[in-house]
Amino acid sequence: MTMANDYFFGKPEIIEEKVDILIIGGGMAACGCAFEIMRWAEGTGLKIKLVDKAAMDRSGAVAMGLSAINTYMGENDPADYVRYVRNDLMGIIREDLVYDVGRHVDDSVHNFEEWGLPVWKQPGDEGKRLVDGGKPVRSGRWQIMINGESYKGIVAEAAKKSLGIENIQERVFIVRLVTDKNDPARVAGAVGFSVRDHKFYIYKFKCCLIAAGGAVNVFRPRSVGEGIGRTWYPVWNAGSTYAMAAECGAEMTMMENRFVPTRFKDGYGPVGAWFLLFKAKAMNAYGEDYQEKNKHTLEQYGKYGKPPYGTCVRNHLMLEEMRNGFGPIYIDTPTAMAELAKNMTPKQVKHLEAEAWEDFLDMTIGQAGVWAGENIEPEKQPSELMPTEPYLLGSHAGCAGIWVSGPTDIPGVPSHWSWGYNRMTTVKGLFTAGDGVGASGHKFSSGSFTEGRIAAKSMVKFALDHKGWKPEPVHSVHDLVEEIYRPVRTFLEHKDYTTAIDVNPHYITPKMLQLRLQKIMDEYVAGVATWYRTNAKMLEVAERKLEMLKQDSLKTRAKDLHELLRAWENYHRIIAAECHMRHIQFREETRYPGYYYRTDFPKIDDDKWRVFVNSKYDRDSGKWTFRTEPYVQLIKD
Repeated sequence: MTMANDYFFGKPEIIEEKVDILIIGGGMAACGCAFEIMRWAEGTGLKIKLVDKAAMDRSGAVAMGLSAINTYMGENDPADYVRYVRNDLMGIIREDLVYDVGRHVDDSVHNFEEWGLPVWKQPGDEGKRLVDGGKPVRSGRWQIMINGESYKGIVAEAAKKSLGIENIQERVFIVRLVTDKNDPARVAGAVGFSVRDHKFYIYKFKCCLIAAGGAVNVFRPRSVGEGIGRTWYPVWNAGSTYAMAAECGAEMTMMENRFVPTRFKDGYGPVGAWFLLFKAKAMNAYGEDYQEKNKHTLEQYGKYGKPPYGTCVRNHLMLEEMRNGFGPIYIDTPTAMAELAKNMTPKQVKHLEAEAWEDFLDMTIGQAGVWAGENIEPEKQPSELMPTEPYLLGSHAGCAGIWVSGPTDIPGVPSHWSWGYNRMTTVKGLFTAGDGVGASGHKFSSGSFTEGRIAAKSMVKFALDHKGWKPEPVHSVHDLVEEIYRPVRTFLEHKDYTTAIDVNPHYITPKMLQLRLQKIMDEYVAGVATWYRTNAKMLEVAERKLEMLKQDSLKTRAKDLHELLRAWENYHRIIAAECHMRHIQFREETRYPGYYYRTDFPKIDDDKWRVFVNSKYDRDSGKWTFRTEPYVQLIKD
């Protein structure tokens, strides 16, 4: 990588573009938007562009592949899907948003299969498409099995073909959203830089979609030392969706929520197929059923402590067992394989074993590497399970994100939950989807793609409704360039002060800033160091330390383009982390046992806290304000 003092003499080339609609991101939600948007924009003359900091073929959470699509209705009722999501997220979701995904998601999955994604079919239905009544192999009520190593590539190809390759800009990292000079409640532009060339980009638009994923590496990961960088969710998810939206004035919701998946230890391999398809069971170190053993600990969580247990509650049962000295926890893969093989021929057994390995080769090759490196054959030896470090997301079994406008055709929805355009945030012209939409988890890959499609239709309508409006960003191009390239100037001004460029009292490297953030969040905001426990006093310490870290972030250095990317990713992580911390601070209960615990408020308090917690951030003052929004149940129990 070219050094900053060679590369950054002189100002970057400034490229200004005016479009009607900008799509920020390249994951499943952005691809859904890109695929759908041309259907509604055809013949309108609207100019549409997609910008991704990576390359769409392998961008987003599905980049490495998947072995299952976790949201497919099929014979199921979308109302039952709402009940499932509500139960798993401890009784607080935007049921209108969840139902909206449920009623549309199957069409997206049918498209995936038409584009070439192999979907497993039940015997007798091989070769019969889902849309024609083909019955998929289900690993659970909502999940269907696929051969998905190339899942993202297949979806990205369709998105690129629809939008047109000339309307896609890859390798440009959007850093900031800019509001309008004449209307501070409206987004008018986005700025960023090329991660390959010395170029600065400013896009002006009527509306945009922010779909840049959730937040990973906010907390110190369990993988340290030679394993550092290994996580369950993609490491490039830097909280950009949350940070940019919050700094633009968007109202956030349920940012206290996080996802702590239980996964194969060290490899982070998903356990869903083993539990659901292969019927494996988890046990403590003594072969006991710890869920049955610890169910008495759920009494304090009321109706949420009864089967079917939500994901966080299952975590709680496991954590209790380990805290009480009965770990490690294992998944009994040998017994599961043996039971399935009882009525199989040797050839069928070999096929079963191949499927067990392929489950990881399709999406988590590192897990197969851990097994090989530790001489573990899963059909002969159990593997350890362990809850991971926390992740902030809104598309999986978590519901952190942004407060958005919903559909208008679902009975019983409060009128103020829809302000004209489906999936628009409280900032006029700013839309989101996937991990960005709060209070509506369990979308997964297919639901995120579907939500991008929903937003696409709304954005075209918004752009046409405001066709004569001309954006005027409140900040000048000069000021924005100076702000974005500040880490470069910091490096150039101080690099010669010491003989070792990584040790300098005038700046901090992006890597060290990230490690400081992770340590603060891990030790004070319910990370693995404290068994996911925190309290008001610990959060006060976190508040003070995060405020200092925000100040320190202004002294981050960037010696090359890669470090400039990392510098701004980490700034986004800090804003997302602070939002998460303050939401936990505000909600005085333990709504998500197994994800985190407020030890000073250890119970669920439905009387006071069965509400949405919403926040707004003032970028100029650095202050957060909070309000609660009453939960409304639309689908009966």
